[in-house]
Amino acid sequence: MERIAIEPDERSAEGVTVLRAEALARARLAGAGRATAFDFAGTGGSKTWIGTVTLPPNGGTGAHHHGRHEVAIFVVKGRSLIRWGGRLEFGTEVGPGDMVYFAPYAPHQESNPDRSEAVEFLVIRSDNERIATGLDVVPVEHPEIVL
Repeated sequence: MERIAIEPDERSAEGVTVLRAEALARARLAGAGRATAFDFAGTGGSKTWIGTVTLPPNGGTGAHHHGRHEVAIFVVKGRSLIRWGGRLEFGTEVGPGDMVYFAPYAPHQESNPDRSEAVEFLVIRSDNERIATGLDVVPVEHPEIVL
């Protein structure tokens, strides 16, 4: 999945950065799966990454974790199946307005079971290092569904 950086509004200054919705929309139209909204490099902040992730219809990630970093996602649009655990043995479906938090080293996977609509996430990570460690696991066939 390609990542692209989005240019903030030129009026941003004095520790405040404005990112317009149109810039995110342009990134989505460009077909980028990930778009960096804020990575705070060079601003005095260095620990947070905020951006968007779009899973195309029938798309998803492999099993992975983000090392020592925490990740939170907010579902903006669409529905996603989130699985977690050493063999991805737990799962839940999330939709618009739902949030999910992943603790450091927590194995997980995001997928989009819809064949026609993309899923859009707002993602906040406690790092800007982009750590994503792929895991070679054989997932359980039917995860325990957590409501």
